[in-house]
Amino acid sequence: MTVLLVATLAVPALGALAAALLPDRTGRVVGTVAAALAFLASVALAFGREPGGTGAIRPWHQLDVPWAPALDLRFHLGVDGISWPLVVLTTLLTLLCCGYTVWRVPVPGVDRPGVDPGGPAEEARPDDRGRYLVALLLAIEVGILGVFESLDLVLFFVFFEIVLLPMYAVIAVWGGPRRRAAATKFVLYTLFGSVLLLAGVFVVVAGAGTADLVTLTQRGGAGLGHGTQVVAFALLALAFAVKSPLWPLHTWLPDAHTEAPTVGSVILAGVLLKMGTYGLLRVAVGTVPGGARTLAPLLGVLATAAILIGALVCLRQTELKRLIAYSSVGHMGFVLLGIATLSATGFQAALVGNIAHGLLTGLLFFLAGALKDRAHTGELDRLGGLREVAPGLAGLLAFAAIGSLGLPGLAGFWGELFTVYAAVRHGGPLWMVLAVLAAVGGALAAAYFLRLLRRVTHGPAVNAVVGLRPTALAGAELVAWSPLVLLALAVGLAPSLVLALTAAPVHALVTAVTP
Repeated sequence: MTVLLVATLAVPALGALAAALLPDRTGRVVGTVAAALAFLASVALAFGREPGGTGAIRPWHQLDVPWAPALDLRFHLGVDGISWPLVVLTTLLTLLCCGYTVWRVPVPGVDRPGVDPGGPAEEARPDDRGRYLVALLLAIEVGILGVFESLDLVLFFVFFEIVLLPMYAVIAVWGGPRRRAAATKFVLYTLFGSVLLLAGVFVVVAGAGTADLVTLTQRGGAGLGHGTQVVAFALLALAFAVKSPLWPLHTWLPDAHTEAPTVGSVILAGVLLKMGTYGLLRVAVGTVPGGARTLAPLLGVLATAAILIGALVCLRQTELKRLIAYSSVGHMGFVLLGIATLSATGFQAALVGNIAHGLLTGLLFFLAGALKDRAHTGELDRLGGLREVAPGLAGLLAFAAIGSLGLPGLAGFWGELFTVYAAVRHGGPLWMVLAVLAAVGGALAAAYFLRLLRRVTHGPAVNAVVGLRPTALAGAELVAWSPLVLLALAVGLAPSLVLALTAAPVHALVTAVTP
């Protein structure tokens, strides 16, 4: 099965190269085929697991070969119940986005002096750059998968950095009117996080004498002094907080989402943010648990602040993509609060919340892009009456919105419920207050999503949407969106699809964290 680990990285890498070199439409098709093969390889990783190999310390499958022997660095890859669901989510969303580009390549927004930056995009013109967009999406996939599969800290850092420039290009080339400013802001924030991550990795490796994540997790911080663990955790947590993003380091996210093309927003929200939460759990908590125990209350306070502030800002948003972007700040706050509890329930809440957010927010950004492409606006007041003109779009938007607000029976419910429960179970006045405030944030999420539906789907149709045909859903859109709808239902009705996979590795991780 090690060949499948290699295939999940090699196939999209080769597909990116082929897509960039071939003629435009051929390149997009070949890139999509490569994404499909990577998805099949990632699903196949669930089969042939070694008996008893479901713990955080013993991966299902792994590849461990010398990388830089003189520095004792190894090319160490592996997956287990914590990382595998995120690997499959990454390959699925990349496949859907690549397939979407076969049908439609985004046109860069207006970016010229004297032209209304809030106006419609430039008229479509012959353009052969679609293959480069697919190549960049596959390159991003390689970096994200490498992060989820790395079992060496230095290798983890390398893959963490691979994502930066391709995502910058996706936003800066195919984004909206203010795409270059948003892409630059994304890079500056990410580089700041990268510096902190490198410093944290150096502190851990220098103190422990190894970069191997399996060994570091088994040690549970042994060999590292308490002060060293606190410093290392602070550096790593700040680095991952930028990517998650955690308030107040979140301000790059709304701009990046608003200006990114549809497929860029889907990848950004669906899986790129998960690099931060996964890294916080696997790397920061797993390698320096002593530092995690010391700083967990502060992390919990900031996570709860993100939940509340994200929700309050959403109540005032008038632009669709910015509202969804700020909702991500709140939803990822629940994930971070679950991790901050340092409990099995909290960790599982974070992991199922990651998957739910990837599915539902990915669907929301697909829908937001479809509406903006058709109506040439994202302003909520100019999208009213959608259910009268395009009932299919309105129905899907309602499904994604009520799933994101945490309706029982859909994927978004379980992560938020388990997070609040984990905070209550943690005990103590602080955690009880955080649990109550997080629950209030969940209620506010219901308020702003219902406000969104009232303004967009109900009431008389406005000028921006009256031209939409009742059959406004293209076949390619249904193909791209249907898996997200079905999986959101499946995880909502049977959360054990995720929880059963994570139980054993989470138990092993909690054992390592427990003093």
